[in-house]
Amino acid sequence: MEKTNNDNNIRSVLNYKLHLTLLICIIVSEYIGTITLSFNGTNIILLPLIYSLILAIALYQSRHITWINEEESILSNKFMLLLVGPLIAKLSISSGNNIGILLNIGPALVLEQFGELCSIFIALPIALLLGFKRESIGMTSSICREPQMAIIIDKYGFNSKEVNGFMSVYIIGTVIGTIFISIIVNVLCNILPLHPYSYAMGCGIGSTCMNVAGLSSLIALYPDLSEQLSAFSGISNLICLIFSVYIYLFISLPLTERIYGKLEPVITKIFK
Repeated sequence: MEKTNNDNNIRSVLNYKLHLTLLICIIVSEYIGTITLSFNGTNIILLPLIYSLILAIALYQSRHITWINEEESILSNKFMLLLVGPLIAKLSISSGNNIGILLNIGPALVLEQFGELCSIFIALPIALLLGFKRESIGMTSSICREPQMAIIIDKYGFNSKEVNGFMSVYIIGTVIGTIFISIIVNVLCNILPLHPYSYAMGCGIGSTCMNVAGLSSLIALYPDLSEQLSAFSGISNLICLIFSVYIYLFISLPLTERIYGKLEPVITKIFK
């Protein structure tokens, strides 16, 4: 029995059609490159990651691509789990090497990371009201980017409901997030009289694609401050990558679990 499972795993890893299909998606996406769309001063950044996601989903849904089906989807999940290993190592090294930044940087850049807790208090009740269960823990405990991905997969396992919820927001954030942050930066700059440095810090939310999209729109509005805005956005993004790991591990995720345990039975009882 064990030998049969090993043979199946070997055949799965050697599924050259899946590897070639994904390679083609990557090549096409990289060939297209980054596209910047401008609408009335609003810059919308489209990155290769978005194209590759859309291509992969389109091929999976296509009736003509018979070699990509549910079996390949399950296999891709296994590959994703393997790729998380180097990600965890990279984040661990980055956190350790740059821990001194957290001790020397101004309090504003550190305290802004606690803003992620708003997603718990606002989004979690809404998710429960919409009928989500354990998926809501992954969906609302963070902004669902790479640092949090490593932690939640390690804690719950890749096939858990928590990770399913996390990945749904991760994918939606990747596709729609860059467009959303490009627009919201322009809107907020015209509504709230905050310093451009504040918006630059806000662009550094731990997602490279969102950071680039938001910063590009901000620089288009304040071209004379491009270097300063890039510096604030870059250090904010770095701190978010480092500090958000600890916030998520010790505060956000346990807090989400605790609030879920309190709210879920009440909401289920009311709408039963």
